[in-house]
Amino acid sequence: MKMISYPMKLVLGVTLGCFSLLHSTTWVLAESPQQNVTQRSNSLSQSKPLPTTSRKERLRLVLPPLPSGPPPGGRRYGGARRGACPVANPGLTALVPLTEQPTSVMNVWGLTTVERPTFWFYAPYVKGSGYPADFVLLDQESNPVYRQDITLPSQPGVISVSLPTSAPSLSVGKQYRWFFNVYCESQKQQAPIYVEGVVQRVNLNAAIAQQIQQAQPTQQIALYASNGIWYEALTTLAQLRQNSPQDATLQQEWQDLLIFVGLNDIAAKPLLLKN
Repeated sequence: MKMISYPMKLVLGVTLGCFSLLHSTTWVLAESPQQNVTQRSNSLSQSKPLPTTSRKERLRLVLPPLPSGPPPGGRRYGGARRGACPVANPGLTALVPLTEQPTSVMNVWGLTTVERPTFWFYAPYVKGSGYPADFVLLDQESNPVYRQDITLPSQPGVISVSLPTSAPSLSVGKQYRWFFNVYCESQKQQAPIYVEGVVQRVNLNAAIAQQIQQAQPTQQIALYASNGIWYEALTTLAQLRQNSPQDATLQQEWQDLLIFVGLNDIAAKPLLLKN
């Protein structure tokens, strides 16, 4: 996949307004007791179904092999101070697995099975700061696919960005590069704090897809995770937490899944839900 130089990313962040699909969100805190895989033909053919009668085992993601071709690369953490941005600890973070190749190349990427997945981020900056933020999606040729302005939450926490039905659907087997940018001054004259990664849509083996379809949502999470499907595992779990905010088991499973992919500093952060 063609990598994009940072100056080009900045130009994209400023110039993609012509295909902007603007979207504002309001965020509220979810109450809680406490604050493989793809064959090269893009079909998941092997499954290791988890027991469906017990939730005692911790959720674990079976990491899929990296896609063929150039490594995805990416950036899971937003980095240090830039311009007017205050230092945040933890900083802007993408809730996506991170793998390292022997060449020390960090790869931020995950699989989805849906046409329009939901992406998750930890946002340390808040609405009152007045910082503009946006989400940008590019295809394999670095062509703009979708852009959305993001309203930051009223408090630091985990937020989601969902592709709406008006956005183009992801094609099976294609890789798409996404960016979440926070500009620490209103005119976007300085380079943003940003995270980036790659999402690839795949087809599940028919037997696995049927198994997931017939399973209860709590069982679906484990099935997605055991087959390397990161985005649906995390999104399904988040939706369950929204529906049952007092469920301590769901909260623990959320933390287990994030800790398993190395997001220990984000695992206990509040999950902020759209109102």
